Amino acid sequence: MRAGLRWLGVALGFLVLVPLHVLAKLVGLRDLVPPLFLGSMGRIAGVRVRIEGSLRPRALLIANHVSWLDVLALAGVSRAKFVAHSGLTVHGGLKWLCDQNDTVFVTREKRGSVAAQVEQVRRALGERPVAIFPEGTTNDGTALLPFKSSLLSAVEPLAGEVPIQPVALDYRDAGEIAWHGAEPGLANVRRILARRRPVELTIRFLEPLSGAALANRKTMTAAAQQAIAAALRL
Repeated sequence: MRAGLRWLGVALGFLVLVPLHVLAKLVGLRDLVPPLFLGSMGRIAGVRVRIEGSLRPRALLIANHVSWLDVLALAGVSRAKFVAHSGLTVHGGLKWLCDQNDTVFVTREKRGSVAAQVEQVRRALGERPVAIFPEGTTNDGTALLPFKSSLLSAVEPLAGEVPIQPVALDYRDAGEIAWHGAEPGLANVRRILARRRPVELTIRFLEPLSGAALANRKTMTAAAQQAIAAALRL
């Protein structure tokens, strides 16, 4: 019953907010609806967010990654755009949704494209922050995967131009929420939507990196992982 109501809520959200987004784009308000849509989908899925700390304007956010819910919740509270691996572009419907929120797609394997990717990220920065998940994939909710410095190649030259701000996503029932291993994505979605309890998430906006931590992508990666691990008490 609960899952059915949430699926109905998702469908109604699409029916209401997608046409609204199309109309907003026609009057030059492209950025208005997508974060609202993502945040609304998170709330329909049962996410209840508590915020600690403060988001810095125009920040590059470096966050841990536990679930697909991360994107919904973080977009809802910060209006963030996201940096994602170009592999998502092979899924037509998912790519369309990502494009509506101005997702920046990067290809880590093509080192020669870093300069172009830096420019993509720089253009994406504006009134809205840009978020990166440097683990590269979701974890099991009980520990952090190694942060990949390669994912910060596209933002390394921006250190000093904009705040580089770690964000700790702290789920109360992280082990139950996490999407990892061989679990199919749709199975995880069904499991989350069938939950009786809300998904309680604390989003902690930590202090931006400073000093020696900004020296290069490796120091930024290490400092962000250390700060997030400490905030999550891992």
